[in-house]
Amino acid sequence: MSPAMRCSTWRTSRLPRLHRRACVSPVQYAKLWHAIADALDDEFFGQDAHPMRRGSFVLMCHATIGARDGAQALGRIADFMRLVLDELTLQIDIDETRVRISLIDKREPKGMFAYATAFILVYGLLCWLLGRRIEVLAAQMRCTEPADSDEYRLMFCDELRFAAPRSFVDLSPDCARVPVVQMTATLKRFLRDASANFIVKYRNPDSLAARVKKHLRETAPADWPEAERIAAALNMGEATLRRRLKQEGLTYQAIKDALRHDLAISRLADTRETIPQIADALGFASRARFGERSGNGRACARRITGANAERRIHVIHAICG
Repeated sequence: MSPAMRCSTWRTSRLPRLHRRACVSPVQYAKLWHAIADALDDEFFGQDAHPMRRGSFVLMCHATIGARDGAQALGRIADFMRLVLDELTLQIDIDETRVRISLIDKREPKGMFAYATAFILVYGLLCWLLGRRIEVLAAQMRCTEPADSDEYRLMFCDELRFAAPRSFVDLSPDCARVPVVQMTATLKRFLRDASANFIVKYRNPDSLAARVKKHLRETAPADWPEAERIAAALNMGEATLRRRLKQEGLTYQAIKDALRHDLAISRLADTRETIPQIADALGFASRARFGERSGNGRACARRITGANAERRIHVIHAICG
């Protein structure tokens, strides 16, 4: 039976019915991911002539768990994917400015979904192995620009180009030198949550960044402390705080900015507060600053799922001006 026929016979009634613009939670996404992979016996979802049989990702994790650093882990990932897929191969190129993951088609360019699936499998595993979120510097794909390209820019980065002569993703060069910090004992938890975590950027619940974010969430944004005070609250010096956050690929300011952005999105979706009210409550210096932190207005509005159309139009005009 073809992949399309197997998908058509899959019992979608087990999943909740959602409005076409409704928000799919990470848990719902994980259930869908596993159900389709089970139905197809293919963790690459029929995007290659050779299926990535169920259990392949687990084996790839075991193959990389003993790697020395990010560079060696990427090499093992690329070797494993070469054994599994026939039409898409990965090539790793590292220099002082970036770590480039090239996605090489053996035939015609694949669709964006295939490139994105390969990316999140590799990127999600690498971030976990290194225990940090890795910055995506740029990306370009051979495929034509899809209708939902704004969503893919949220997944990859703002610097995502389409209809390019070749496909690749550039990561921060630091990740090549970062040691692998995971071990077999921590693999079970990662595998349990992996597909749910693919829909969001990597978060380490045991990281210092997570502790900082928890402290900030318990405090009104207007009262968020400076780095020295939050370091003291976490029983460390300010220099130690900054050094350890840098090791995790973050800064204190970046954590505050990201959290303020998330709170803004939540309020836009779930309250009737005006843009100025939200900006004031969350400590944005101005509406223009709010728009800058919220990103492109249309992309922002698409993320505010579950809100009605009138509210979406209000958000677009308020942020974009």
